[in-house]
Amino acid sequence: MSGREGGMVMEEEVMVNRKVVLKHHLPPDRMPKESDMELVATDTVRLRVPSGSTAVLVKNLYLSCDPYMRSRMTKHDEPSYVPDFVPGTPISSHGVGKVLDSGHPDFKVGDYVWGMTGWEEYSLITSTEHLIKINHTDVPLSYYIGILGMPGLTAYAGFYEICSPKKGEYVFISAASGAVGQLVGQFAKLMGCYVVGSAGSDEKVNLLKNKLGFHEAFNYKKEPDLNKALKRCFPEGIDIYFENVGGAMLDAVLANMRLNGRIAVCGMISQYNLGKHDGVHNLLALIAKCIRMQGFLVSNYYKCYREFEEKVVQYMKEGKIVYIEDIAEGLENAPSALTGLFAGRNVGKQLIVVARE
Repeated sequence: MSGREGGMVMEEEVMVNRKVVLKHHLPPDRMPKESDMELVATDTVRLRVPSGSTAVLVKNLYLSCDPYMRSRMTKHDEPSYVPDFVPGTPISSHGVGKVLDSGHPDFKVGDYVWGMTGWEEYSLITSTEHLIKINHTDVPLSYYIGILGMPGLTAYAGFYEICSPKKGEYVFISAASGAVGQLVGQFAKLMGCYVVGSAGSDEKVNLLKNKLGFHEAFNYKKEPDLNKALKRCFPEGIDIYFENVGGAMLDAVLANMRLNGRIAVCGMISQYNLGKHDGVHNLLALIAKCIRMQGFLVSNYYKCYREFEEKVVQYMKEGKIVYIEDIAEGLENAPSALTGLFAGRNVGKQLIVVARE
């Protein structure tokens, strides 16, 4: 058996590659179920990149669960900004992996990387444009699919670039205990803003106020009138809204925005399992209050990544930011973890541990 120098994997080494696949496309108007996905353990993978390729072969360690993945489980006639999943092939998301073999000059065997990967034990990554080498191995590697990965960069770009915050402004964040919201709130606190978040359980509300340092928070499921809840928390109105929910929450926020307010539209999780999306009735407020409402994609902000990474690592080391993870152990528990997002079961960033090394 021939091999490579310096501890490289052997050319002939082949491993069973367990993976989670989508069994069929979902109709747009129902919640995903665990039975829509399947753990397959019949495929194998050669632990070497093809000769002459610039691909990177990784052993997946941590995988992300994100709300936007729901849309990819449905077949769309019009393509979205991310392609639909293909039934019978592995679901994909952001992940953290260890490089086992590489044909790319920027990635060496033993490097840790994060980027888009498959829900499987080993992935051959051929599109390396957004594959990023991990520089700070002195922090938990799982943070690179959370606070130091796509959700963190989303919070950073959405808050600083889209919302243009100023000290003393009034900031509201929906789904505030999630992967992105918990960071936006802490960034806003560091800016000297007044910060309120909404979440779907008393446990999450307590977390926002007592661990993440929000000035106020409320359980939206216990509020019969969202408009009144927002007036209670923001008697002078809202300057910045970081939108993760949509629907009735967006309508109530529009009625409570201040003059020249800004809304960063990151997600609308309340709409992802509806065949017909809820209407929004208070859009006239955009005109009367000169509100700027802007959607954004994190992929447009990768140019800011190293600046973001260094700033947030420093915040973490100084104890200025904390991060909460909800960890599911084992690839076999990935379907349950993903469906749990839409039932509100996760507390913090939902991730899956495939292997720890």
